Amino acid sequence: MLENYTHIHEKDPDLVARLFGSTLQDCRDRQEYVSFIDVPDSYNGPRLQFPLTFIDIDLLVEAFRQQQVLHAHYVLEVLFETKRVLKQMPNFTHVKTSPSKEITICGDLHGKLDDLFLIFYKNGLPSRNNSYIFNGDFVDRGKHSIEILMILFVSFLVYPNDLHLNRGNHEDFMMNLRYGFTKEILHKYKMHGKKILEILEDLYSWLPIGTIIDNEILVIHGGISESTDLNLLHRIERNKMKSVLMPPIPLVEDHDTDLKKNKVGATLIPRELKTNGSPSEQLTKHEWEQVIDILWSDPRGKRGCYPNTSRGGGCYFGPDITSKVLNKYQLKMLIRSHECKPEGYEICHDGKVVTVFSASNYYEEGSNRGAYIKLCCDMTPRFFQYQVTRTTCSRPLYQRVNAIESSAIRILKERMISRKTDLIRAFQLQDRSKSGKLSMGQWAFSMENILGLNLPWRSLSSHLVTTDKNGNIDYMSSFQDIHIQKPVKEAQSTLIETLYRYRSDLQIIFNVIDSDHSGLISMEEFRAMWKLFNSHYNIHIDDFQVDELAERMDLNKDGSIDFNEFLKAFYVVHKLDKLNKSDGNPP
Repeated sequence: MLENYTHIHEKDPDLVARLFGSTLQDCRDRQEYVSFIDVPDSYNGPRLQFPLTFIDIDLLVEAFRQQQVLHAHYVLEVLFETKRVLKQMPNFTHVKTSPSKEITICGDLHGKLDDLFLIFYKNGLPSRNNSYIFNGDFVDRGKHSIEILMILFVSFLVYPNDLHLNRGNHEDFMMNLRYGFTKEILHKYKMHGKKILEILEDLYSWLPIGTIIDNEILVIHGGISESTDLNLLHRIERNKMKSVLMPPIPLVEDHDTDLKKNKVGATLIPRELKTNGSPSEQLTKHEWEQVIDILWSDPRGKRGCYPNTSRGGGCYFGPDITSKVLNKYQLKMLIRSHECKPEGYEICHDGKVVTVFSASNYYEEGSNRGAYIKLCCDMTPRFFQYQVTRTTCSRPLYQRVNAIESSAIRILKERMISRKTDLIRAFQLQDRSKSGKLSMGQWAFSMENILGLNLPWRSLSSHLVTTDKNGNIDYMSSFQDIHIQKPVKEAQSTLIETLYRYRSDLQIIFNVIDSDHSGLISMEEFRAMWKLFNSHYNIHIDDFQVDELAERMDLNKDGSIDFNEFLKAFYVVHKLDKLNKSDGNPP
């Protein structure tokens, strides 16, 4: 691959000049450039609202399903904001799982939007309770790379602690020149495409280069080598790594600019050398090689570490190298992507290396499945396979995307039902005439005040409430098609709402108390768990209410509670779901 760029400097000298100069003007560039791009009234695509919320994720999915192109104004706004947040992140993101919180790892997508839709259908949209790691190579080869980037970046901005992005070898502007993404951008954004590419060039360099899960599992795009130094990789200035085709040039007295060959034969492009004594704008040769190895290397069955001749960068590493590096840093497993596998994943090196590849039909239709991995603390990885086909791309996929479209509204309705008592009280305070109706402004004010969400409530109202011909809202219609199933009829609604709202937190506390992992706790442990929860969250519900509920949940009166079943008893019922099931509609 790398040798394909040998003569790029001869073909496009202007590009080379741009590569080695200053590429962005930082924050003021955002203000000065984006503000001059108007979104015309005739534009009927999604209009993103900053700060972004999960509603914007849903808007993008709907727009891209209809093959709409996001306006350049919003693309640039998302890119600038993503870069701003990425600059605050470390080289490696450290994440934790828990008994109640899994994490999903996806491999290469390469511009295949249908695969991303299928993953979200099977596994759910990103959220605080549904974490993802996307392990690089989001772009190139497929036709919808910018759509994938926008969905991933917007999801990252909405859930920065729950969606994690690793850099792949194709998050490289010079790779994009050959493998299609540059052409895609210039075709879809004829007027502002060059600016989008310019910002992406810098944004790529700020993507984290890896993720470490529970201090045990290393997630990187490519692989390792015998010299991989994770301590050094944690410290390097990753933003200096603009492209694999731009290795550091030694500073020499005579400023010799003759082309030099790197260790695998790729021609290097000379930089303009600084003479003013300012800090170098490039990595050292050793640092550069460290990054190349983790982005480009592949595992092999043969022992040792030797040049990756098929790619022209990185190395092949054997099982002995895997054991050496994992043991050195007290890690148990390496999860990587970078290689297409017939089944979407592959396990090698005695179970210590796992490859996951998420672009199905990579070479041609039917050539391979896609896959993703789900991980929970102290548990074996679980693999989920899929394959986009003509059938899934037509009616069934349309139905699946519709399910994704409605998921944001479902999440919002569940947030509403968990605060039903507070919302009704707020509505009634506004409804001085006791008519059961509010103006749009009054309803929107109450929703924002109670839920604490700065959303476009007026435009969302058609999905949430019934409005009469005068534009007044029947505020009780907010809850007409949804309710929390009560496990005990006598339980008070405020208690049920609180338990539903904090069920994930209660699950974590329960797993701490349930030391033998039996799934059962005594009545005394249940009360202790509630007191711990109550003191931490300052939830004011009388203890006797919880005692009464716990006693009623002790169905066989043996003094123990199956808490997992107890939590599952509090679930949201969507009446529309029941109607769909009775009609025999597929999910």
